[in-house]
Amino acid sequence: MAAVRHNEAQNRYELDTEHGMAIAVYRRQGDSLMFVHTEVPPADEGKGIGASIVRAALDDSRKRGFKVVPACSFVAAFVRRHPEYDDSRAQGA
Repeated sequence: MAAVRHNEAQNRYELDTEHGMAIAVYRRQGDSLMFVHTEVPPADEGKGIGASIVRAALDDSRKRGFKVVPACSFVAAFVRRHPEYDDSRAQGA
């Protein structure tokens, strides 16, 4: 699988797949990144690609010193299932 890349100009993380591009879109709010949308090409759904891109995005956000706000339902569900990211959540998020 290709590597997840951060496209800062478009405020998103990207991952090329066999059928297109998966994305995790965010909005920067001070020292937080609000993840607002995650999309995987329909032909690639159910293959763990969404989880891969979200994990990479959260790891990179943490490394860069940002807290995350999981506004996207997919990101919110991922964070709930992975308590190792509890310290990455912005307060009240």
